[in-house]
Order: sequence, then C-alpha cells, then structure tokens
Amino acid sequence: MLRLNEIKLPLDHTDDDLSTAIIDRLEISPEELISFKVHKRSYDARKKAEILLIYQVDVTLDAAIEERALEKFAKRNSVMPSPDMDYHFVAQAPTDFPQKDQSRPVIIGFGPCGILAALVLAQMGLKPIILERGQAVKQRTKDTWDLWQKGKLNTESNVQFGEGGAGTFSDGKLYSQVKDKRHLSRKVLHEFVKSGAPEEILVNSKPHIGTFKLVQMVENMRKQIIDLGGEIRFDSKVETIEREQHENGDGKITGLTLSSGERLISDHIILAVGHSARDTFQMLLDTGVYIEAKPFSIGFRIEHPQSVIDKARFGAEAGNPILGAADYKLVHHCKNGRSVYSFCMCPGGTVVAAASEDGGVVTNGMSQYSRNERNANAAIVVGIEPEDYPGHPLAGIDLQRQLEQAAFQLGGGEYQAPAQLVGDFLNNIPSTELASVEPSYKPGIALGDLSSTLPEFAIDAIREAIPIFDNKVKGFAMADAILTGVETRSSSPISIRRDKDFQSINTQGLFPAGEGAGYAGGILSAAIDGIKVAEAVALSILNNE
Repeated sequence: MLRLNEIKLPLDHTDDDLSTAIIDRLEISPEELISFKVHKRSYDARKKAEILLIYQVDVTLDAAIEERALEKFAKRNSVMPSPDMDYHFVAQAPTDFPQKDQSRPVIIGFGPCGILAALVLAQMGLKPIILERGQAVKQRTKDTWDLWQKGKLNTESNVQFGEGGAGTFSDGKLYSQVKDKRHLSRKVLHEFVKSGAPEEILVNSKPHIGTFKLVQMVENMRKQIIDLGGEIRFDSKVETIEREQHENGDGKITGLTLSSGERLISDHIILAVGHSARDTFQMLLDTGVYIEAKPFSIGFRIEHPQSVIDKARFGAEAGNPILGAADYKLVHHCKNGRSVYSFCMCPGGTVVAAASEDGGVVTNGMSQYSRNERNANAAIVVGIEPEDYPGHPLAGIDLQRQLEQAAFQLGGGEYQAPAQLVGDFLNNIPSTELASVEPSYKPGIALGDLSSTLPEFAIDAIREAIPIFDNKVKGFAMADAILTGVETRSSSPISIRRDKDFQSINTQGLFPAGEGAGYAGGILSAAIDGIKVAEAVALSILNNE
C-alpha cells in the first residue's frame, strides 16, 4: 500500500476528482487503481479566494505496479510506502499471572492520561487500581453546572477534578504537536471511536469531540477497563504517598494512604493527576519527591462573534459546512521580550468557570461537537519563566493562586469574572457597559479594568499583541470584543522529573505522567503519555516477576 501526500483539490470537488488526482499523481491508468482510503483531510485557507482541501490517501495497487511507483517517486515525499500505524503491545501478562492485590499497579487520576494508562495496562493482562479524587462524570457534570448556574463550587468535583479530567469540559481537541514516531495517537483515536467518538476524528486533521460526546465516551472506556479486571474508585483522594528514603536522599515507593485512612500497598504508582492538583504536589514535595518549577502562561480569554472569525479566515466561503467554524493560531514576540500567543481556541464555544479552590476565579474555554454557539473564544496568554516567580519549586502555584484570588475579589466575590471590552483595554479605560458582543461566561462578569489582574509586563505585552493579531485575523482588535480574566491554568507550573524508564529521578516506583507532571498539554498528548508510562510499568512488573 502507498501513502500519497499533499493532494490538493477545490472545496466543491467530487469523489471522481479525487480518484483522478491519485491516478495523475501516480501516472497510472484508471484500471490500475484497485482502491484508496483517505487517511487525513485538512484545508489551506491562506488564499481566501481559493481555499483548497488537502488529502493524504492510502492507495492499493498491484504489487508490481506499486514497486514501479516507489522506484519512480523514490526522491519525492509525495509518494511513499504506507506506514504501519497499528498498535503493538510491548508485553502481555500470561493468563495465569500471579497478580496479588499488593502488586497491582495503582493509577492516581482518571483524566486522559490515567484513562489510557489504565486501559492499556488492562489490555496487557494487568489489573490496575485507579484512584480518582473527584466524582464519576455524570455526577461531576451536575457539580460543575452548580458553579456555572448557581455560583456554588465543589472543590473536589469540578472542571479540574473528576472522571475524564479537565479535557472533558473543553473543546475536546484531539490533535497535538508532539513527536509520534510510533503513531500512538492512532491508538488513542481508535480507542475513542470504539467508545463512541465519531469516526471522522480518524480523518480530520484537527479532530474534536466536544463535551457532551466526551461524557459518554469516558463512561464507555471506564466500562472496558472494569470488564478487563481494572478497579476504579471515585471520591478517593490520596492523602500521602509512602516513600522509603535511602541514605543518599533517593527513595522508593511502598504504597499510599487515602483520605479515608485506607492504605494500599504497591511499588508501581502512576501519578496522572492534572495541573491543578496543588495539594498533591505539596504532599509529594514534603515527602521528598524531586519537583522543579517550569515555565507556564497567564492571561485572559477573548471572545469575538464567530461570524467575524469565519469571515476573516474563510472570506466568501464563511459558513461552508465542509470548513465548519473557523479557528486561529496566533503568536507575537513583544518588544519587552515576552511572547503572547493564542491557546485552546474554541470555535463556536463558551468561556467557562474553571475554579477548583474557594475564593479564586479561573477561566477556560469549551465547545460542543457542533461548535454552533454565537462566539469564538481563546486564551490570549503571556509566557512566564521560573525567574519571574523565584523561591521554591511550587512558587508558580503561589502566583497562580494570587492572581486567581485577586480576580475573584475584582469580580465581586461570587465567582463572577472581571471583564473589559477590548477597545477599552487597549485605551486603558475601565469598561462600564457592554456593546455588541455578549459574554458567555457563567455565573457572570463584572465589567471594569483588567490592568490590575496580571503583572505589568503581561498587560503591556497583551496590549501590544492584540493590534498585531488584527493584521492576521481581521476584526481581532474590534472594540466590542470581550476580555475575561483570568486564564492561569494553561499548563502545569511544575515538572516532576523522570528518567528514561519513566520513573521519578529520585523515587523508584513512582511514574509521573501527563499534564500535571509537566509531560503533556492537552487531551491527545496526555493520552499518548499515558500509554508510554503504562508500557514502562508493564515491562517493569513482568520483568521483575
């Protein structure tokens, strides 16, 4: 089978046009084309007057014709052998494997990383125990809506904590820029489809699912894990990790204790908590696990009418169902040395309350599968370095908390978020009334001046970047657009360093994984990391036995 890259066709092309393009590319006759299957489809909208669809296709030919084609196009990247993208397990436990309770791997956290780690371990014949501090996804959804509709926060069941992780209440983006030579992303996507995600995520270059579909998918994956012998415990917060310390300061894991007082013995613990598990990070640091500060970002959510973004990106083709709701990806390097960029862009979505601690306001973005809400939103954030918050390894968390608590007070103290019109923000004028853009954040916003919500260098950088972004996406700096603060949880502010065997560099048996530990940034990359760590755990368990 051959993989053909960069086949470009107009939006209104037919299936016959695609077949013809394949035949022309390979310089074969129509009779020599046995079959083909689209692997990926994207679009090129750089020229709005001529938007093109771009295909990667896998083509089946007679063996002799395929060999001839490979020779003819040997020096081009446009034709090559189709890669093996099937997932191959690195190990498999024998059916009579003597797995006792105390030797079962334990996974802390049941977001994308923990789910895929648990699923792969279960598929390899091991029977993981999963501990999730939050609630099952349906109860968690009710708890989250209590904050959005009533201003009532459950600190253990919210956008950050609970089955499915923070990605459950998001746009459900399933693409990543991580290097993926083993095609682990295909394993993730296939498991998602098997659990109810639409099959088109296997083809679209920027697939997404949306919150409602994610909820059902997560429940189905949970059932698979249980059917394979896994055990999932909700409302099970880990209070302490037991670490036997050596004379040189290194140590090894022997077990853990839950907040209920129950003790579990295990020497293989996957730490798959999200970026908001601040109390867990403090506990690990106190226990002696090596943690260091890492860069992260702070900023606001910005909202525009989705129609403005569609027109800016697609021109006359705005609204074309093939293209869907338009997105954008923007970056600007500022005069003060800072970088401002868009993050987690949610076409046709809403800005949501994402707090997990009392007395703090945090924003995030969410979309449904249809992406048909009136506004587009994205985080506009400024990168900051550990030098900006010196002190101890968790100083970045201190900064996050400080900004979130200040936003809470500025919003009025009832989880309303401070907000400002873009035109007023650029002119350094407090906003007093809304214009044409209606903000989507619930439980509501408090208009005013955002200049006190972030450090001065961040405010200056965002003020410089927004007009520059308008040159790339016309209408981005429209005066009526809304900025809502604050966005502080774009990534983890800490890194729990691990070695090549995926274990903590100073704590044997502890496998830091996913977004909270600093090894992922989104649903897909977290899930991929979960697979890698599960493989390391399986090899360790089976080799030791």
